[in-house]
Amino acid sequence: MRHALGVLGVLAAGVLLAVSAAMNWRFGYSLGKTELDGNIYGAASAAADCMKALVPFFFFSAMKNKMWSQAAASAVVWVVVTAYSMTSALGHAALNRADTSGTRTTQAQSYTDLRTDLKRTQDQLSWIPQHRPAQTVQGEIDGAKNKREWSWTEGCTKVNGKSQRDFCQSTHAMNAELASAQQAEKLGTRVADLQSKIDQTPVNGRNTEADPQAAVMLKLVHLVLPSTKLEDIQTALSLFVALLLEIGSGFGMYVAFSQWRLYDEKAPMAPAMATLVSVPAPVQASPMVAATRQRAVANDNRSAAKLVAPETDVERFYKESIDTQDGSSVTATNLYEDYCTWCESQNKEPLALPTFGREFGELGVQKAKIAGRVRYIGIALKTGAEATEDTKHSSPIAVAA
Repeated sequence: MRHALGVLGVLAAGVLLAVSAAMNWRFGYSLGKTELDGNIYGAASAAADCMKALVPFFFFSAMKNKMWSQAAASAVVWVVVTAYSMTSALGHAALNRADTSGTRTTQAQSYTDLRTDLKRTQDQLSWIPQHRPAQTVQGEIDGAKNKREWSWTEGCTKVNGKSQRDFCQSTHAMNAELASAQQAEKLGTRVADLQSKIDQTPVNGRNTEADPQAAVMLKLVHLVLPSTKLEDIQTALSLFVALLLEIGSGFGMYVAFSQWRLYDEKAPMAPAMATLVSVPAPVQASPMVAATRQRAVANDNRSAAKLVAPETDVERFYKESIDTQDGSSVTATNLYEDYCTWCESQNKEPLALPTFGREFGELGVQKAKIAGRVRYIGIALKTGAEATEDTKHSSPIAVAA
């Protein structure tokens, strides 16, 4: 389960890092005057973004090994590359939001204009009087022009008598009806064209808001800060996107790799402390018996030397720097710092804190958590003088129980 979480974390952090590196490459490419200069700046920007993700490993490793100059240099590098990456992320996010908002504004304005034209055309169409189809009316007009009254009135320009007047009025009415039918056909064609354009408009373009996300957040913010403007919300959103990419790509890998405990050094298990026993004084015996006993003791000592494992650095540190005192306790931090000091005096490489804690706990020292801090009970650290004085005396002979 731990490895599965680590793999998923690395994949997620890798995606964020790839996106951030791509944004940095685009930003760097835009700085070049020529194609070659753009590629150079783009590659440098992408490399700086990748360096941003690696610096936390270097920084905390230097801190662990107390390499303060390397840690300070890592911090400076991280600040510089992160600031540069932050500017490119902000520029990319702001430009992308501006382009998207502008496109939506144009689409929304076009959609609004189409709807307005359609409504006006439909109103004009509704104002036209009732009429018959234009072809039907045109046929009746052509028939009227073939009548004798049309010739008598010279095309209804000279009217004499009631019959000719009625004929011309009927002809004028048909001409008016024809004009209405032709206008209705024209407006109907325009209505169909406008409706087709409206149907082809993208769904996003039908929204009257240029930036719906910013508009919704503005309504929520107005409940607390009524003076906030839409531009302020858009700036905050661009900043949030940039922070997401920078923090996610900068620390994502370090957090994901924590599942594998990169700094946990594996060390062999420390052997149990040998029990010290007192050896009784030898009883006076004959020379032959004494020689036999000496050979037996020598054989036993050689066997014991073969069985007893050598002392580890943690055991030596325990013997030389720790006193057993009832009622005393030492914090895990102070104990580890004293152990590091002891290793430095002995020209030894100290173990990692988790490994040291595990080996020290195997020596049988009781451990408890008091006031939020881990403490070892029943021991106390020796002073420097005491530790020096202790190293001058020979250690008692340890005999395996």
